[in-house]
Amino acid sequence: MQAGEFITLAVWGAIALVMIATLGRRYRGRFGAMMRDALVWVALGAGFLVLYTYRDALTPAYRRTLSELSPGYAVAPAPGVVEVARRRDGHFVIRMKANGRDLPFLFDTGATIVTLRAEDAEILGIDAKKLKFTEAVSTANGTARAALTQLETLSVGDIMERRVQTMVARTGSLNENLLGQNFLDELASYGVENGRLVLRGKAER
Repeated sequence: MQAGEFITLAVWGAIALVMIATLGRRYRGRFGAMMRDALVWVALGAGFLVLYTYRDALTPAYRRTLSELSPGYAVAPAPGVVEVARRRDGHFVIRMKANGRDLPFLFDTGATIVTLRAEDAEILGIDAKKLKFTEAVSTANGTARAALTQLETLSVGDIMERRVQTMVARTGSLNENLLGQNFLDELASYGVENGRLVLRGKAER
């Protein structure tokens, strides 16, 4: 046994002795209770060890469960593919990255172009006060005025599109950011499968 291994063994042995001595004082005269509690801790430790050992295999199941509990959270079952669970109101809202910042987008095939709320545009560093709101866009609240701009990147999972033409709606005229057709048309495919929205990116962008 090398010196380093001996020192490690000695340290763990000392820790074990301290723990045994402590337990001995705490459970004095209660051997049965001590054994029961020891078995519980051994079982917990074994369980954590199994989870750690199979963490790679369990990660997809964990992410899928998280997406069900938190609609909008994107799961990547394969490279270039993301899945999103339906929101309680029946819509799909996708948590995406716009210019590297996290923003939610409503999946909206009726929107011809990606559209941002003015409040979220400000978060991305777009000064809405300097934009010219000359374009008309249709929203759930009717027709609103919007300004044309561009996002350097818009991504979800490992699907990324660059230089995405984007509208910014006037303050208060849009309740949610819209993921429009100009983003969706650049995908290999998209659709609802087994109640989940599935986006597939192109192999090369």
